[in-house]
Amino acid sequence: MSASQTFFLIFKNWWWLIIPIILYLPAVYLYLWWLNWDVWNKKKKWILLEVKPPKEILKPFKAMEDVFLALWYVYDHPNWREKWCEGMLANPAWFSLETVSIGGDIHFYIRIEEAWRNLFETTLYSQYPEIEISEAEDYTKNVPHDVPNDNWDLYGEDFYLMKPDPYPIKTYSAFFEERAEIVVEEKRIDPMNSLLEMMAKLQSGEQLWLQIVCVPITEADVPFITEGRIMADKIARRPAKIPIKPIVQEAAEKAAEIFITGKVLEEKKVTEVEIIPPEMKLTPGEKKILAAIENKISKYSFKVWIRTVYIYKKDAPHFYGNYKIGRSYLGHFADADLNGFKYWGPTRTRIHYWFRKPRLYLRKRKIFKNYIERFSPLFPRVSGRPSIPFGWSKGKGWFVLNTEELATIYHFPALAAPLPPEVPRVEAKRGGPPPELPIE
Repeated sequence: MSASQTFFLIFKNWWWLIIPIILYLPAVYLYLWWLNWDVWNKKKKWILLEVKPPKEILKPFKAMEDVFLALWYVYDHPNWREKWCEGMLANPAWFSLETVSIGGDIHFYIRIEEAWRNLFETTLYSQYPEIEISEAEDYTKNVPHDVPNDNWDLYGEDFYLMKPDPYPIKTYSAFFEERAEIVVEEKRIDPMNSLLEMMAKLQSGEQLWLQIVCVPITEADVPFITEGRIMADKIARRPAKIPIKPIVQEAAEKAAEIFITGKVLEEKKVTEVEIIPPEMKLTPGEKKILAAIENKISKYSFKVWIRTVYIYKKDAPHFYGNYKIGRSYLGHFADADLNGFKYWGPTRTRIHYWFRKPRLYLRKRKIFKNYIERFSPLFPRVSGRPSIPFGWSKGKGWFVLNTEELATIYHFPALAAPLPPEVPRVEAKRGGPPPELPIE
């Protein structure tokens, strides 16, 4: 009997077992897709809040870090019933921080679930009592949703970290020591000022959207702290921890080895302990990296994806090179010893080979849809891998930043004096937040 006949015979008799095994993973994937996105996600109601920061902020970085720390507590995680019966995603809570220039007019937006509005407003008012918060229409609806078309075009790109997640980017603590009496210096070295100045110079026919989507995570979701500790131990040249075996197990292993080999085991020589610990032998650069990694993993963290979209009207005034504004801004936070941002090739709207026009069109449509839906680059892998890894397999589409790093790249500028008038500000001081603001 040939191999083909044997296979056919096995399949003929066992098809009722083989087919369900083959279809199990696709069936689970499709079921979770339907439950996640057609049932659970459609129940969520999103709102867009526009924020007008105060005219003067003495501690822009530290205040925003405290805001991110408070917002981390929207974290949620499903149990078995919520995942398989209700469709809750693995990390169901996410929000989007957006800095937008529409023809040179700058806006600060936060997109959240309506249920979190009281929490977000209370948190912001606690750090910025003079801030103004109002609900706004989604600005993405002001451009045709079939972009690119005959009248509109776009350039978009997502960003990723050039090194593993435990390596931090350059944060505000590396720029200066934050004190109220040196606020004049903040306006000179705050990279946010350069971003807003460039965005304010956009012409009437162009728009630039910068989006930072944040998903609170724990060590159980992403083993980020464990990965950081392994890297720190390797840099510090700390000896690997050898697990201690129970006495009974160790004695049994020794007896078995003597019985098999017939040789009596020699006693292990006691290694001499070095007087100088490995940490004392580190170079200044290694000490800097070690301290930075340990500081990053010590703070609450978020799963993050960042993208920019530059949209322009073809027959209106625009300068195509302005698509690099977001890239230039994120470049401020690079450190050769630590980490930095770089545009992610698989998502940037540029194709070099093979069916360039249709592939470029599809890529532009994808990044535009991901932006307006606030999805990750590898959607549907928004909050974890699906049962079957459909889509790209290269990269995660997200990275991990802690509260300090997020406050560095997204915060409200310190002083209005050096900024162009297009940057929104609350001109008159108020006594405090609205009296009707909930306190719970």
